Amino acid sequence: MSQLITFREAIRQALFEEMARDDRVFMMGEDIGLFGGARGVTKGLLDRFGEERVRDTPLSETAIIGGGVGAAMSGLRPVCELMLMGFISVCFDEIHNLAGKWTFRFSSSDPLKIPLVIRGPFGIENFGVEPHSQSPEALFIHSPGIKIAIPSTPHDAKGLLKTAIRDDGPVLFFEHSHLYDYQGPVPVDEYTVLFGQADIRREGRDVTLIAHSLMLHRALDAAALLEQKHIEAEVIDLRTLVPLDKETIFRSIRNTGRVVIIQESYKRGGYASEIAAVISEEIFHELKAPIVRIGAPNLPIPYSPDLIKLYRPDAATIASVVEKVIHGQAF
Repeated sequence: MSQLITFREAIRQALFEEMARDDRVFMMGEDIGLFGGARGVTKGLLDRFGEERVRDTPLSETAIIGGGVGAAMSGLRPVCELMLMGFISVCFDEIHNLAGKWTFRFSSSDPLKIPLVIRGPFGIENFGVEPHSQSPEALFIHSPGIKIAIPSTPHDAKGLLKTAIRDDGPVLFFEHSHLYDYQGPVPVDEYTVLFGQADIRREGRDVTLIAHSLMLHRALDAAALLEQKHIEAEVIDLRTLVPLDKETIFRSIRNTGRVVIIQESYKRGGYASEIAAVISEEIFHELKAPIVRIGAPNLPIPYSPDLIKLYRPDAATIASVVEKVIHGQAF
């Protein structure tokens, strides 16, 4: 049996259920208590679990994440909310140098665990210039010890967050700001979604489209446009960037021979570049055409909504690029 709920409600349910299941789980962040969070995700948590487990913090990302790392090291399981994941750079040291690496620094018969979840909204918003609209997930692919989960649907938002909270290591959990009101079916019964298992959202035989979060939906829209021109696109939802499900990606490419990787963030140095390199290194001989990346220009995110329409990849842009790949046209 399933319920039709929003992305926002799916995350809230995961938090409620995990905090009820394990009294070591607690939350900390700006305005998450009385205010219920900037995006309304944590409404009701304070009434249910009290101030000891739903902690409003000062406006200091460094304090939030630094406190979370310390709490996780002491045996608790903190879930830290950042009002905007674009501000995660403020606490880069706490994540990149401490949370992800201290487990490897201290070796003993009882290994150090840092069960920390850092979650919050990311992605381009109208009238939201940096750092309010940034997509910083690619920065942390380069951080050993950090897992990265990015759901695209309410089903995965709940299942992946429950998995993240139960993980014994640090997890970055990115929630696209445009998806909070997106509705989808979510099982009523208990379930989780395992890390490192991508999902094929649409099957096809001509080209593989790889995406996550909001761009997954744009890729699906593009696949519908391409179908009108008799091009069958297979669409892969990565779900997690770390760990990366290479097997599903490779299996799809062996079937289609072509691949286009889509990201909302800047094209240069993004996660699409890493996936393209992995494909090239390991299954280059399976390709019928060059690997193509689609991303935003290597420019600051504009303020104007009209400029944002030109800046962020959309379904028509993706479909146009795929047609060139199919027909062997130069870029």
